[in-house]
Amino acid sequence: MRSTFLDHQWKAFWRSKDKGGTIATQLFIGFVVIYLLGVAIFLGIGLEIFIAKAFPDKDVFVVFNGLILYYFAMDFLMRMQLQELPTLSIVPYLHLRIPKKKIVNFLNIRALFSAFNILPLFLFLPFCFTAIASVYSPLTALMYFIAIISLVVFNNYAALYIKRLSIQNLKLVPIMLALIVGLGLLEYFKVFSIAAISNVVFNYIADQPFAALGFTFLAIGMFLVNARYLRNNLYAEELSSTETIKTSTDYPFLDRFGKVGAYAALEIKLILRNKRSRSAVTMSLLFLLYGFLFYKKELLDKDNLNLMLFAAIFMTGNTISIYGQFMFGWQSAHFDGLMANKIDIKDFIRAKFLLFTLFSSFTTLVACLYGLMSWKILVIQFAAYFYNIGIGTIVVLYFATRNYRAMDLTKGSSFNFQGVGASQWVLGLPYFLMPYLIVLPFSLNGHPYWGLLALGLSGLAAALTREFWVDLLVKEFNKRKYKIAAGFREKS
Repeated sequence: MRSTFLDHQWKAFWRSKDKGGTIATQLFIGFVVIYLLGVAIFLGIGLEIFIAKAFPDKDVFVVFNGLILYYFAMDFLMRMQLQELPTLSIVPYLHLRIPKKKIVNFLNIRALFSAFNILPLFLFLPFCFTAIASVYSPLTALMYFIAIISLVVFNNYAALYIKRLSIQNLKLVPIMLALIVGLGLLEYFKVFSIAAISNVVFNYIADQPFAALGFTFLAIGMFLVNARYLRNNLYAEELSSTETIKTSTDYPFLDRFGKVGAYAALEIKLILRNKRSRSAVTMSLLFLLYGFLFYKKELLDKDNLNLMLFAAIFMTGNTISIYGQFMFGWQSAHFDGLMANKIDIKDFIRAKFLLFTLFSSFTTLVACLYGLMSWKILVIQFAAYFYNIGIGTIVVLYFATRNYRAMDLTKGSSFNFQGVGASQWVLGLPYFLMPYLIVLPFSLNGHPYWGLLALGLSGLAAALTREFWVDLLVKEFNKRKYKIAAGFREKS
């Protein structure tokens, strides 16, 4: 049966209209994976040497043991952002005598063919079968190997399971985000250390090799949980069209904005009901974790705020830049219908402003947790917030009027370049460089906080004069609406 599924997917790929773009994308991804594999092999072979040079005062095995769980924690976060759910159009098979178990098994086996599952093998296994086997025993090296393979499998199915749960219930997204941020803060403040826990666990495995089977049982359990969930919810996404269509009153807080609120409510429904828009917004929430990489105590102590400004702008406005760059492309499938109806374009664009303000306000509130590190972070983030809802939104919508590429909302956003044009590549330059044009003159004169105040006031001024910018964007839209409509009709 698996060969039949593969044959059907192979034929569907070659018969699809967008196979040219898909081939180009897969080739690009293939080159990236080959490069990463090459780096992993290089690091894996020389890992003992690299650890000895990087940590000359520490035992190599202590560092290696502490590295394992830390790596898989980062691996899990990357999977949540980038790993795609294995898909199979099940509708053609529903009326056939095919057990659900076979379809589920195919999806689960297909999920194993991921670059995330290959990289750890090349990175860790050379060290296991050289250093560990020579110092401890071949049995210990084998059990290390089993533990690492088990962690790979566990991460693979745990990420897929949580992503599937979040699709069914979006309330889990902020809960998971808060949990991850909370753990990150505990790690940052040294309440506990993942590396220390990892070192204790794998030191025990070195003494008692068969303890590694504990990871194997965890991996098997996660596989069974994922498989059971798939069996019980196999039809959920395919049959979602039978659900009762909700009305705009589902978002009563938007009613006070009249037509603008109604358009914003429809946009929210579009996000929740389509895979690509939903995954784009979910991915933008996961980027809130970038603060742990950019917010450094030494930079805060020296008031070197400019280096952290990029992270603040990206985190408080990541939904604006990620989702907003395709602002009219999300409606490409029904754009002609929108133009044929009596829709006030001003209200349509005002709804985009409202939506961006809501998105940015939510992400800023979540990012305020970083204020536990230092009050200076809050100053940076609120300056970035006012920039995003004012100037940043205008920049994004201006470039959105120059996007003529249609999008398929049923596909995920990871490594998906459909709908990406020149305007998306150019957008990042003014969006991320403009804040520095405002802040740098003050910073160079030794007044970084005055620069942040100027940035925040500039964004606030743009937000307060929003009607002027709406009129400007309407003019830009009207100049190009026929070209936009023609481009959306050309399905890639």
